[in-house]
Amino acid sequence: MKKHLWAICYTAVLIAFTTFLALDTFVISKSYAAATDMNTEMFSGLSDSSKATVSTESVTQSEESLPEDNSGALSSDESDGSADDFVDKSSDTASVSASDAHTYSTDNYTISLTEYDQYDTKIYVADIMLSSAQYLKTALANDTYGKNITEKTSEMAQENNAVLAINGDYYGVQESGYVIRNGIVYRNTAKGCEVLCIYADGTMDIVSDSEYSADELVEKGVWQAFTFGPSLVENSSVTVGVNDEVGKAKASNPRTAIGMIDANHFVFVVSDGRTSESAGLSLYELATFMQGLGVKTAYNLDGGGSSTMYFNGSVVNNPTTGGSIKERGVSDIVYIG
Repeated sequence: MKKHLWAICYTAVLIAFTTFLALDTFVISKSYAAATDMNTEMFSGLSDSSKATVSTESVTQSEESLPEDNSGALSSDESDGSADDFVDKSSDTASVSASDAHTYSTDNYTISLTEYDQYDTKIYVADIMLSSAQYLKTALANDTYGKNITEKTSEMAQENNAVLAINGDYYGVQESGYVIRNGIVYRNTAKGCEVLCIYADGTMDIVSDSEYSADELVEKGVWQAFTFGPSLVENSSVTVGVNDEVGKAKASNPRTAIGMIDANHFVFVVSDGRTSESAGLSLYELATFMQGLGVKTAYNLDGGGSSTMYFNGSVVNNPTTGGSIKERGVSDIVYIG
């Protein structure tokens, strides 16, 4: 018995440590700070030239500007066959069509929502014109920065009187990666990744977190920063390859992304996926689609079961969680309101 004692003790410690890590990462909620503040001072120094005039006309791109169909570029063989990953690619044809456009206008922003059908997938595009980037806001679950604190996208949207909202980068399941929300730094630990920066002047770019600290980014005028990735489009060119993917994700997924066409002119893009009606998109398909919308910069946010778009009081896409059409809780949203 004594000769096995060390092995028994080692196994017990290993099990206890693994259990603690699992609970700490996925179960135990850790709240750190309320998230109600906004660093709106960064807008006070902006010149009038950086403020856009919002048109009440529809600003959605015409379907002729969208990319040609490349639905055959990736195979669906990468799916593991689970219910949550089920896709039906019985049709190889994908039309490029826009329908059911909806527009919501105020003095400060105009939102045009259009549904597209491409790559055997329904894609929802919100085309947004802002008078100031101050109206592109973020919110955290339960209005609290912390770990394993989640709410549904629609719940956060309603609590913050959002007209339009999408899920963010689900910062709460990561130990590192910059978290800058509404001009406030909540996490300044780099993780060696591409950071999406949305500036107070309404522009957007992608930098490496090895170049700047989170505080330095705020000093440069960064209003929002996300660290999911990867970059999809930079300088109007697609930056992902046909076989690029996020970690162990499947080739076809529900997706969420954000792009900038021009200063204070953004698009939120969410796709369905993992259903017989919508196969989902690869990163390359998503990037190519967004390039066709005319974006200069685009960035991938959390996808899969997190992908949700809320507009004018209801969820407009079909979020998939556990094989069912339903929302799942996430850490944060990006919204207009």
